[in-house]
Amino acid sequence: MKPFRIPSFFLFLFTFQIFYGQNQQDIFEKLNEIAIVDQKVMMPMRDGIRLATDIYRPKTSGKVPIIFSSTPYNFNTWVDGVQQTRTAEQAYEAVKRGYAFVVQNERGRYFSEGEWDILGMPLTDGYDAFSWMTAQPWSNGKIGTIGCSSTAEWQMAVSALDHPSHAAMVPQGFGAGVGTVGNIKEQGNWYRGGAEQLLFYAWLYGVEQDKFKPRIPEGATQEDLIRISRFYDLSPKNPSIDMAEALKHLPLKNIVKNMHGKNEIFDKMVVRKPNDPAWYEGGLYHDTMEIGAPSFWFAS
Repeated sequence: MKPFRIPSFFLFLFTFQIFYGQNQQDIFEKLNEIAIVDQKVMMPMRDGIRLATDIYRPKTSGKVPIIFSSTPYNFNTWVDGVQQTRTAEQAYEAVKRGYAFVVQNERGRYFSEGEWDILGMPLTDGYDAFSWMTAQPWSNGKIGTIGCSSTAEWQMAVSALDHPSHAAMVPQGFGAGVGTVGNIKEQGNWYRGGAEQLLFYAWLYGVEQDKFKPRIPEGATQEDLIRISRFYDLSPKNPSIDMAEALKHLPLKNIVKNMHGKNEIFDKMVVRKPNDPAWYEGGLYHDTMEIGAPSFWFAS
């Protein structure tokens, strides 16, 4: 286990999540006054897949620590032609305190290349991202991670890789780890007592992306991607359905199909039992992993 050597960095990660939600007037103008903004950077992974990354860092010649969030959720600045402020608010709160803020989509999500898997993208993506950021001339080599839900579970798993730059983490609302309670196998909040939780059927209908989604042509430049992102956020728009009625469908394994949803990942999950060894093969956190980074954990 790593000794706890960086209390100020750790404390900021905790307080950062509280402050960034405040309403900001002219947040983009304020951010541009203090930050170098570098959006749609395609960060390379070891297998050649590139992950879409937005970087906000202080206007300084010195080296700075990094707040990093790897997420399957949409952080694009434009959604349905409307400019979004959430990421800018997060970045502003980090940068004004002397940190770079880096947010990245997991492989297969939105502008990132590759195929997404809710059951866990390769943990090497996290390790490769840490190495890339550490090598940047503006980085001081210390990276703190932050995020909620899936973005929390990823932190827990990547911490077990013990990258030397992973200085602290704040996992929030985590729930998809794999482990045992006594001699009972559990897979986070997908199962409760061996029964699948219906809330995830509804969640998957909204978030799952499939292999038939639109793709950005190879060779698109960063300038192209920034321009395109104003018009296409690559977020699926699912038709509204009566979810309460849809969840009554039997058999359970055909619920998403009956919704006319995208069900490639669901098809694997719904037939996988809690004790299936395949849970341990992906990038999900499981209880045989040792966490090495100083951590603040919280959940409701």
